Amino acid sequence: MERGRSRKARSGCLGRIFGFVLFLIVAAVGVIAAVKYMPSRERADLDALYAAGGSDRVALYLNYERQEESGVYVDGQTYLPAAWVDANLNERFYWDANEEILVYALPEEIVKSDETTVDEDGKKILYRDGDAVYLSLALIQKYTDVRLQAYDGEAQKRVFVENNWDPVTVADAAWSAKIRLRGGLKSPIVTEIKRGGTVTVLEQYDNWARVMTPDGHIGYMHKWKMKNLHEETLKSDFTAPVYQNISLDQKIVMVWHQVTIAAANQAMDSLIAKTKGVNVIAPTWFTLSSNSGAYESLADKSYVDRAHEKGLQVWAVLDNFSRECSKNVQAEVLLSRTSVREKLIENMMTEADRYGFDGINLDFESLKTASGVHYIEFIRELSVSCRKKGLVLSVDNYVPAVYNRFYNQKEQGNVADYVIIMGYDEHYAGGEAGSVSSSGYVENGIKDMLSLVPKEKVINAVPFYTRLWTGSGDNASSRAMGISEATKWVSESGMDLTWDDSVGQYYGRLDSQNGEQQLWMEETRSLGLKMDLIKKYDLAGVAGWRLGLETSDVWDVIGWE
Repeated sequence: MERGRSRKARSGCLGRIFGFVLFLIVAAVGVIAAVKYMPSRERADLDALYAAGGSDRVALYLNYERQEESGVYVDGQTYLPAAWVDANLNERFYWDANEEILVYALPEEIVKSDETTVDEDGKKILYRDGDAVYLSLALIQKYTDVRLQAYDGEAQKRVFVENNWDPVTVADAAWSAKIRLRGGLKSPIVTEIKRGGTVTVLEQYDNWARVMTPDGHIGYMHKWKMKNLHEETLKSDFTAPVYQNISLDQKIVMVWHQVTIAAANQAMDSLIAKTKGVNVIAPTWFTLSSNSGAYESLADKSYVDRAHEKGLQVWAVLDNFSRECSKNVQAEVLLSRTSVREKLIENMMTEADRYGFDGINLDFESLKTASGVHYIEFIRELSVSCRKKGLVLSVDNYVPAVYNRFYNQKEQGNVADYVIIMGYDEHYAGGEAGSVSSSGYVENGIKDMLSLVPKEKVINAVPFYTRLWTGSGDNASSRAMGISEATKWVSESGMDLTWDDSVGQYYGRLDSQNGEQQLWMEETRSLGLKMDLIKKYDLAGVAGWRLGLETSDVWDVIGWE
């Protein structure tokens, strides 16, 4: 009996020990589970989160995404970097670093400001920090279709900019909720939202949603605490300026008339008599001669009068390359000074009054990338004066390509009346032998331009010339020949021409004492194909470079008759 009781005692003791151990295990599991699944109460370091480089710096968000750049808080208001505004919001703010003025070209007015200029509330619209220029939020909003939310009265200064007007998703908080730095219960808390509060839902995931709160924080909210998700349509109160353009009530058939000496003006009558359907003539009258905006003029009042008698509009050409006087002109220097642009435009308006021409054709070529921002500003400002005076403004452009996008064809299409594609020089002097203007090159150029400019403003120019290539490879040389001259040369040389569908031209080759000679011929068939493309894409018109190089039968295919 003693032995039995002892066994029972030992058994009971073991049971208690086992129970205690089990308790400890369960408790440990509970603690681990609690540690693992219990939401963190850690607060996010907002100073680190919104750090922008100093107490006067403002964290900057665009469409709820943090930007590398930051704003600056000065004298009670926030300013944003002008360069960032130009790249992301509104490219029409033009800073003249030479004359230290800000220029904004409206349809019929050019607004100029400097560091002393204040807004309606008496606050400065500009701030400068060395070479860096900043624009006030009020100024940006005055000219730009954006939504701005500035939380710059807090220790952690931040500003939210949105220029996307698509509907947004919003939700109500079904329960009070912690907004965390990342999706997960262990992530630090950025802010809190009370039950019934509203958040903007930026992104949704399985269990969490990225949201923006009414107090200006972005973080993550558990989706089960959200209800009443719905879309809201945003409404803009911004009224965009309307750049009224002049549009002829007929399709344009334009020719450039190369005028290199005053006497050449007298040839207009005989040259135009050989054409059909032409309604615009563009004489090359004005050529820039210095970085101060001076130019040489070959304009002729009687020329304009005679052209008008023939029912022609005259669009006077202003270029930067066509004469010896222009060889030292640097567009990036000339156009970078507001006073120079202003004087040049003023002088061109005086020329229009003196000679009575109907428009200006701008032909600036071989520009450097650095010229781009100044060039498009010049076009904007020139458009204002042309618009006021009723002058047509057309701008000549290379076939669009990545390397010439700084010409900003899209903005040209906004402010100018016509954008002209120089649909030639596919192959040019100094390059490899090939067609001046193949049909594929022309069509791709048209399509690329139409992705930037409305068809009602696009004119495609065709060549009245070709190139005779001699030699091959890097040793190939060429000379330009008008269609008339080339036709004569082919006949005299005995070159056989064969139609090449791949380029939409007749091609010829022969061996000469100077080496291999090649020619891609322009004539009625090839030009007719180009005209078919112009009609296919319903462009505003066609132009030809240049008057006098063509044969008379060209006019049977150029135009809309």
